[in-house]
Amino acid sequence: MPRFAANLSMMYTELDFPDRFAAAARDGFRGVEYLFPYDYPAQQLRALLEQNGLQQVLFNAPPGDWAAGERGIASLPGREEEFRRGFEQALEYAAILGNRHIHVMAGLAVPAIEQAKQHAVYLSNLAHAALLASREGVTVLIEPINTRDMPGYFLHYQQQAQDICDELATAHLQAQFDIYHCQIMEGDILRKLERYLHRPQAGIGHIQIAGVPDRHEPSEGEVNYPYLFSQLDRMGYTGWIGCEYRPRAGTSEGLGWLQQWR
Repeated sequence: MPRFAANLSMMYTELDFPDRFAAAARDGFRGVEYLFPYDYPAQQLRALLEQNGLQQVLFNAPPGDWAAGERGIASLPGREEEFRRGFEQALEYAAILGNRHIHVMAGLAVPAIEQAKQHAVYLSNLAHAALLASREGVTVLIEPINTRDMPGYFLHYQQQAQDICDELATAHLQAQFDIYHCQIMEGDILRKLERYLHRPQAGIGHIQIAGVPDRHEPSEGEVNYPYLFSQLDRMGYTGWIGCEYRPRAGTSEGLGWLQQWR
């Protein structure tokens, strides 16, 4: 049976962020993920997890200036020291919150910089992060993101992510497979899951879901999620599935799709 984690950056947004933990627990979730924890002390977040019987599954490393439109800095030349300080902060939070995965956002492609140079910086930063993560029993994740939601992102396709993992060849770097992003960019979801899930030195460390094309509940749209969940069971996937979608009309009201999986 799949293990579902509520994404508290997109779900329960009618509530203040600290109140979303209790709401997720009341609705039957046992895991949570979100974009960034850094506006809150790690000990406060840990207390919210413990009070509500929740497991921290995932969060992102610091992305640069998010409000100004930055979407990660791992591939940006000249930002290496900032990236490394940020990843160390992420590891400090993970040590307290207990998650074993940290998503590192690549950043936007910079037209004035040769792609090869950006790629080299990306690899160097990921290698550094994976080495630090390995010492703490943590795995770094990289995620292809579709061009509609995030135009100009440096990483768009699943094979790109697998190739980067192969270049670095460490067990502490894996791909994050967001079915919503992959369906928009590529389709053929099941075959890609079969191809990549258990690859040595790469593979898939975390899966996320949302309805396509509108990013609402996974019960809406063109993807047959019940079938994919059954196939993930068949393939032996035991990780979490992050519910990274925008509820159409209230989070709790839209959770009917979850009933058959409880």
